[in-house]
Amino acid sequence: MRKKWKLFLACAMIGTMLTACSNADTPVDADEILTGVPITIAEPDLTPPPDDTSSEASSASDASSSEASASSEATASSEEVKPTKEPISDPSKRYRSELTGEWISSDLENQRPVAIMVDNEILTYPHYGINQADVVYEMMNSTANGRITRFMCIVKDYEQIERFGGVRSIRPTNFLVGFPYEVIFCHDGGPYYIEEYTKKSYCDHFSGIFARYTRPTSERPSWATSYASKAYSSEYTEFVTWDEYKNPNNGKYSIGLKKALDNAKFSKEYSSKYKGTGFIFYEEEETDLSNNAKCAKASTISLPFSHTSTTLKYNDKTKTYDLYEYGNVHTDAADNDNVTTFKNVLILNCSFSQLDEHGYMIYNYYNYVSGNKTKGDGFYVTNGNAIPIKWTKTNDDTEPAHYYDANTGKELIMNVGKVYISLVPSDSWGNVSIY
Repeated sequence: MRKKWKLFLACAMIGTMLTACSNADTPVDADEILTGVPITIAEPDLTPPPDDTSSEASSASDASSSEASASSEATASSEEVKPTKEPISDPSKRYRSELTGEWISSDLENQRPVAIMVDNEILTYPHYGINQADVVYEMMNSTANGRITRFMCIVKDYEQIERFGGVRSIRPTNFLVGFPYEVIFCHDGGPYYIEEYTKKSYCDHFSGIFARYTRPTSERPSWATSYASKAYSSEYTEFVTWDEYKNPNNGKYSIGLKKALDNAKFSKEYSSKYKGTGFIFYEEEETDLSNNAKCAKASTISLPFSHTSTTLKYNDKTKTYDLYEYGNVHTDAADNDNVTTFKNVLILNCSFSQLDEHGYMIYNYYNYVSGNKTKGDGFYVTNGNAIPIKWTKTNDDTEPAHYYDANTGKELIMNVGKVYISLVPSDSWGNVSIY
């Protein structure tokens, strides 16, 4: 039998529909599943319109003295099970990753990850390297342009990066989300609003130092405007590389992430203030959400980002969720066009504040004015099932977000594997569809 979930946010009834896992005949009232926590959207910041310091508008560079100066017609099959890395059998040479719960080399245990900002405009496709990320955040980047999203990709074993991107500018929310992981941010500039974050003593980042590739004509959609075509000479050409890179066509040189880290003055290891990721993983067996009284079937997750039409679809063969953008399955050109897929999906309801009339905004990821905790609703999705969750985040930059089973109140335990997280604006939360 089926039962419907309806979410209440503040006083409005919202029609998110889910197919229930259980066999109960009586529909369950929404407030028995999720108790909506009204979140007040703050008044817009009336700061005068800023100049964007990103190379999207001009040229930006800091943290290094280097000379750093697509169609989504994906046809790759998501039915194939991708090969996995050889397991590390020696217990003394492995540990469970704090990002995925997977066994990885103990050489990486204290190493800080990097967080790479990746443009999600279709003109930047194909993407390179995203399948190497352990955790991927997809968030609204602007209230303009159909609320286009941008990826923040957290990578632990960054020495394996050959080409990752395309890289674009960073936004204030990325710092709020990234600080607890103690990531090293990799981006190309950003708007005026990022300055208060980049000035923090514990904010380590590289901006605008990365490799500039020449994009082949085959990667330019035939329908691209003349402006967009010209942009391929600058905006859609920047990629993180581990090794140094010299463009054979124009001679532009990048020192690469390896030398940039060697030249940097900040530590490559976690500090004494590091408090973890907030993730807890089952180690010996997988969680069976169908045993949860509030479980619902989740074959498809449709998110309310109209520009990208972001969707995740359950792949019964891989037991993971394949990512779809612009109506096509997302693939990684640096990974033999394999599908981008995730074991764990977290969908979080989060309000935002408009910063100006140009579309710049910031998620109210935590309330750094009053010191109160942000508390929101959400869903945890894995193995074809979904359950409602609660999540909290304090105003402490070092404290990670924490996730709780909304039914039991206990801290959420996830399955071992990669994690996808999306912050969905509260004003469109009712348009999330899971079925």
